Amino acid sequence: MRMRRMFPVLTAATAVAGAVAFAPSAANAAAPAKAPAPKARQAHCVFTPTPDNPAAKPVHPPKAKARAHGTVDVRIVTNHGEVRIRMDRRNAPCAVENFVSLTRQRFYDRTQCWRLTNSERLGVLQCGDIYRAEEGGPGYKFDDELTGKETYPRGTVAMGNWGPDTNGSQFFIVHTHANIPPAYTVLGTVTRGMNVLDEIAAGGIIPQSGPQDGLPKHPVKILRVTAHG
Repeated sequence: MRMRRMFPVLTAATAVAGAVAFAPSAANAAAPAKAPAPKARQAHCVFTPTPDNPAAKPVHPPKAKARAHGTVDVRIVTNHGEVRIRMDRRNAPCAVENFVSLTRQRFYDRTQCWRLTNSERLGVLQCGDIYRAEEGGPGYKFDDELTGKETYPRGTVAMGNWGPDTNGSQFFIVHTHANIPPAYTVLGTVTRGMNVLDEIAAGGIIPQSGPQDGLPKHPVKILRVTAHG
């Protein structure tokens, strides 16, 4: 995600019923309050080809309909250890469906995380690019799923992007904090393995875009990724 250079939850309605001291006639009885409409069980997603940025691995886009309820448990096995993530389909149905699709097509297997930052403003590990940081996506893009109230505390997993509505395969994991605008779709949170991220961060950085922004000094290789849910 570039930090321009770009890097790249729900409200509930309640019904209030008024009490009366006498039984109203049928003619004057108030109509029963309608229950709030349930949240859609599916979301419509649009995956747009990017011919100027073709797929780095042979994959196809997910289907246009994505489940908008439930969670997905993701397991990322790296050469430093295992990280487990719980992703929320309700918060970001298209982004989570995309991650699951790429995982099941083994897009992320045998790849490398090319960027590590560890500044007072930004502490993330960026993964999902095949060739190098910012290069090597799935050959398509899709829209952001944002409320404008997103925050990125330690343990957050979110999509990286190159600007509005340019999501692909890139994602980042926050190992300290990320004081960035609410412009990155949140996939979920780490449930196990933050110690692995701490070890990677403690290993240091080979500077590229600043003293605390570059390659992990000890390469981070994703051996395999699995997703259930």
